[in-house]
Amino acid sequence: MTTQPLTDALTEQIPATEDDTTKRLSRIWQDLLGVKSIGLDQNYFDLGGDSPLAVQLFAQIEKVFKVKLPIATLFEAPTIEELARILREASTPKWSPLVAVQPEGSRPPFFCVHGAGGNVLIYRDLSQQLGSDQPFYGLQSPGVDGSRPPLTRIEEMAALYVKEIRTMQPHGPYFLGGYCMGGAIAYEMAQQLRAQGAQVALLALFDTTNLYKVPFPTFWGKTYHAGEQLLFHAANFLNLDSAGKAKFFWEKVKVFQNRIPVWRGKLVGKFVKNPDTAKSKSRVLGQIWSLNDLAAVGYSPRPYKGVITEFRPLKQYRMLKNPELKWDRLAEGGQEIVVLPVYPAGMLVEPFVKHLAVALRKSVDAAIAQSGAGSQGSR
Repeated sequence: MTTQPLTDALTEQIPATEDDTTKRLSRIWQDLLGVKSIGLDQNYFDLGGDSPLAVQLFAQIEKVFKVKLPIATLFEAPTIEELARILREASTPKWSPLVAVQPEGSRPPFFCVHGAGGNVLIYRDLSQQLGSDQPFYGLQSPGVDGSRPPLTRIEEMAALYVKEIRTMQPHGPYFLGGYCMGGAIAYEMAQQLRAQGAQVALLALFDTTNLYKVPFPTFWGKTYHAGEQLLFHAANFLNLDSAGKAKFFWEKVKVFQNRIPVWRGKLVGKFVKNPDTAKSKSRVLGQIWSLNDLAAVGYSPRPYKGVITEFRPLKQYRMLKNPELKWDRLAEGGQEIVVLPVYPAGMLVEPFVKHLAVALRKSVDAAIAQSGAGSQGSR
C-alpha cells in the first residue's frame, strides 16, 4: 500500500478560491485530524484537535512554511483562516510566556502555570468550564517554540512568570494556580509575589505533590506505578455512562498516540546528537519535559505564610502518599483541601474537568470576597 505525499493529498477537496497558504494548511489539517473536508472558519479544537496533536501540527507547519510558531498560537488563531493570516505576515509573533487562553470577563484574571509538558493547551477545557466572565491566562515554558533555551530551576521560572504577570497586572490581589508541576511553580510565584509586598488572594494547586523528597523509583517501582496508572484510567472510565465511556476511551487512545512523538523525542535526545534532530519539535518538547521533571524534584519549597488551596483526586499513587510530600507542613497560613470525584490523570479531562471548574470557581468567589478584589479593578 502506497501513501500519497502530504503536499499532494486531498487537493480535490480544497476550494479553488483559497490561496496557496490556506491550501497547504488545509492539507496539513486534513492529514493530521483525519477529516476529509475542513472549512476555513472551523475551530481546531472543535474538529477534535488537542494538545499532543498540536505538537505534530506545528512541526508540519514549520517544515512546510519554514516558520516557527508557538503551539499556544492556537488560542489566538484556532482556524485555518486565522492561522493563514499569521503565516502571511512572514514573521513569527513575539514570544511570551503569558498566553491569553480566555482574556474576556469582568472577574480578576486567573493565572495558570504549565505542567511538565511545558504548554498550556491542557487548560482550554477548564477555562471554558469556568465561564465567559472569568479571564484565564496560561504561563508556558520558555523553549516550547524552539527559539530559546528552557529554564532549569523552578525559582527561575517563577521569577520570569511573576515579572510577566506584573507587566499585565501591576498590582494584586493575584489569583494563581497550576496542575501537577505547575502547582509547584505557582507556589514559588506566590512566595516571590508576597516577598515583593503583593497580595496573593488564591494559590490553587491541582493534584500537585511536593516532589522534593520523592525517591528515584526503581525498575519495580516504575512498573508498579504504570500498573496504578492503568487502574486509575479504568476507574475514571467506569465512573461514566455509556456515551461518556466511549468519548473518554477514544480521547485517551488519541492522547497516547499523539504523545508518542514526544516520548520518542526524549529517548532520541539521550542517544542521538544530530543537530537537525535536536531542533525537531518532538525533540524540543521531550527535552523540556525531562528538564521540567528534574526541576520539580530539585525544588525545595520554603514554608508559605498564606493559605494553600489543594484540589486532590479521590486517591493518589502509592509513591506519593508519604506525609512528607504534602503541603500541610508548609502551609503556615492554613490549608483548604477539595477532594474531587475523579482519579489521577482525569482532573483536566472531559467530562471530569467540570468538577474542578465548579470547585475552582467557588474558591475564586471566596477569595474575591475576602480580598476585596473588584471586577478587574486590580489590573
